Amino acid sequence: MTFRVDVITLFPEVVEHYAAATILGRAADKDVWRLRCHDPRDATHDVHRTVDDTPFGGGAGMVMKAEPLLATIRSVPDLPRPVVALTPSGRPLTHAVAREFAALEGVTLLCGRYEGIDQRVLDTEVDDEVSVGDFVLAGGELAALCLIEAVVRLRPGALGNDASVMEESFSDGLLEYPHYTKPAEVEGLVVPEILRSGDHARVARWRRAHSLRRTLQRRPDLLTEDALSDEDRRILAEFPDENPPAANG
Repeated sequence: MTFRVDVITLFPEVVEHYAAATILGRAADKDVWRLRCHDPRDATHDVHRTVDDTPFGGGAGMVMKAEPLLATIRSVPDLPRPVVALTPSGRPLTHAVAREFAALEGVTLLCGRYEGIDQRVLDTEVDDEVSVGDFVLAGGELAALCLIEAVVRLRPGALGNDASVMEESFSDGLLEYPHYTKPAEVEGLVVPEILRSGDHARVARWRRAHSLRRTLQRRPDLLTEDALSDEDRRILAEFPDENPPAANG
């Protein structure tokens, strides 16, 4: 079944342009997914096509008005659910969340702008909120594209090899191991000998060790020393850190 993504955005051309390129474009050509964009300006009735106004209670900036967004959402009878707003206060976008959405038949993404979206839209028509990080963007379009790409690439047929998604960062809760390609030496930097050995079992252990160590060092929120299994500890001991952190001071 073709995965459907509807995006409610003031800049449909931005989303459509990116979605036509790279892996997303190829996946659309193979009917893995389909995109429809809806511009809330089309649901306005004034000459200026107004979609924002000043916030009650005062403050800097403008807020996206409720009426155009509600009218847009309600004007599409087959709008995919859930409706997901891209907001800084949403739950973090993780690989697990991407898998959650990839298992559905479709999703609608609501892109905010200005200081945010009138809360009444979030309260009545939005089913979920997602954030791509602890920072603020000018709008939700880039965040929506992050979510789309993270989800679509998990759908069967999106990649040249569906097995690719099984060996990448976060697929098993760890960061991915380092990658190398030809030539074996570049500017005096040599590919680790074990990766050229042809010993697939030992290569797998080397990769596991580097995934574990990289996760421990860079993302201790994903993995702690206490959570390591006895086998993981043996693998780490088998392959000592080739690039230990520099000492402080």
